Amino acid sequence: MSKFKELFYERKWGWEVLDNKAIMEFGEEYKDFLGKAKTEREAVEYAVSLAEKNGFKKLGEANNLKSGDRVYEVYKNKLVALAVIGHRSIIEGTRIIGAHIDAPRLDLKPQPLFEEKDAGLAIFKTQYYGGVKKYQWASIPLALHGVVTLADGGTVKIVIGENENEAVLTIPDLAPHIARKKQGERKGFELIEGEELKILVGNMPIRDKEVEEKVKAMVLKILKERYGISEEDFVSADLEVVPAFKPRDVGLDKSMIGGYGQDDRICAYTTLRAILDAKDVEYTAIALLVDREEIGSAGNTGATSEFIKYFISKLILLTEGKCEEWMLREALLKSRAISADVNVAIHPAYKDVHDIQNAAVLGKGVVVTKYTGGRGKGGASEAHAEYVGWVRKILNEKGIPWQPGLLGKVDEGGGGTIAKFLASYGMDVVDMGPALLAMHSPFEVCSKADLYSAYLAYKAFYEAKA
Repeated sequence: MSKFKELFYERKWGWEVLDNKAIMEFGEEYKDFLGKAKTEREAVEYAVSLAEKNGFKKLGEANNLKSGDRVYEVYKNKLVALAVIGHRSIIEGTRIIGAHIDAPRLDLKPQPLFEEKDAGLAIFKTQYYGGVKKYQWASIPLALHGVVTLADGGTVKIVIGENENEAVLTIPDLAPHIARKKQGERKGFELIEGEELKILVGNMPIRDKEVEEKVKAMVLKILKERYGISEEDFVSADLEVVPAFKPRDVGLDKSMIGGYGQDDRICAYTTLRAILDAKDVEYTAIALLVDREEIGSAGNTGATSEFIKYFISKLILLTEGKCEEWMLREALLKSRAISADVNVAIHPAYKDVHDIQNAAVLGKGVVVTKYTGGRGKGGASEAHAEYVGWVRKILNEKGIPWQPGLLGKVDEGGGGTIAKFLASYGMDVVDMGPALLAMHSPFEVCSKADLYSAYLAYKAFYEAKA
C-alpha cells in the first residue's frame, strides 16, 4: 500500500507513524511556551528570545543579507516577523507561514475600577475580546497580564495571579438558588451578558474616615505601592484578563494538552520552531506572527497592516541592493503561503454539528482546510486545486500525517483566518493547522501528535525545493 493510502484513506493515527518519544518531548517544550506566552506581547518576547538563541539578528542591524542569514523584526511589541534567506532571489517568491498570537480574552476598560457599595466590593469592568462564550469565564481563577504607561511616560509590566502563592482574580457566577429567573430563561450565549463580566479585586476598606469609596481606595493604594499606578494610568494601559492555570497533560495516556490560547498559539509555536529548524532553504522562509485576528485582523499589528510589505521590501533591499515597486509586487505574487490556524475536531457529544466525512479527528494529523468562511463560503479564501495538490504532495512525500477538514456542517456556522489577507497580495495560500476541542474556551484541548505533525508540515513547507 502506498504511503498516501496509509496516511489518508486509512487515516492513520499520528502516534502510529511518528516517533512517540519526539512527540512527547515536543509537547513539553510547547507547554512551556503556552504557559509563559498568555498575551501577544509575551508571545513576541518568547519568540525573540528563542530566535536570538538560534542565530537570528535584528533586521535593522543588517547592512546586507545573503543566503543562510537569519533575521527578525518586531513591530509595536505585538507582531514579529522572522526570515531565513534562501538561495533564490526574493523576487522569485518566498515561502510564508502566518499565524496569530492573539486569543479570546477579557480586556479591562479604560476606566475599569469602581466600588459596588451595596455589595461591599471593588470591581474591574471588562470588555470581552473575540468570540468568547461568556459563561465560561465565570467562577474560574483569572490572572491579569499587560503593561501600563504612566504619566511620566514610563511603562510598567504587570503579571498578577500566576504565582501559586499570589492572589488570583475571578468573576463570581450567580448561585443556582437565585438564578432560576435571572439566568434560567436566557439562551446559552447570553447566560452571562457582557456587562456582567465584573472581576472581583477587593473587599477590604481603607481606614480613612475622609474617604467615601473605601474599598476602591484600598485597591488604588495597593496598586500605587506595588506598581506606581494611579487611577488615571488605566487609560494608557493594555491589560488582559486570562485564565490563571497552567497548561496540563490531558488523558490517562497523556496524549493531549489542555490550556488557554491554543487558538492560535499552537500554530504560532510550531511555525516558530519550524523556521528556527529549517535547513538549506531554496526560497526565503518567512514566519509572520500577527495580532488582532480574533477581531478581523484590523489595526497596524494585524494581517491587514502594511507591515508585511515593509518587511519584504527591506529583505529585497538588503539582498538586491535596491527595491523598486515592481520587485515587491513580483515577490508577493510569486510567494506561496500557509495560513497556520486551527480547525475543530469531532466532538464526542455533538457529532451532529459535523459533516463527519469532512471533519477532523483528534490525533490523526495536521488539518488541511481548503476554505473557511460561512454558509455560502462567505468571506472565504479558497485555495486553488493546483496549490492544494502541491501542498499535499509535500506532506505525502515526507510521510507526515494529515487530514482534510472543514468547520462544521454548511449552515452550522463557520469562521475566518488571515488567509484572505495574504491572498489579497496575489500569492497562493491554504489554511493548515491542528484540530482542537473546546476552541475559544479557557481550556482548549489538542493532540500532541497533531501538534508535532503541524511542526513537521511547516518545516517541510519551508524546505521544499520546488
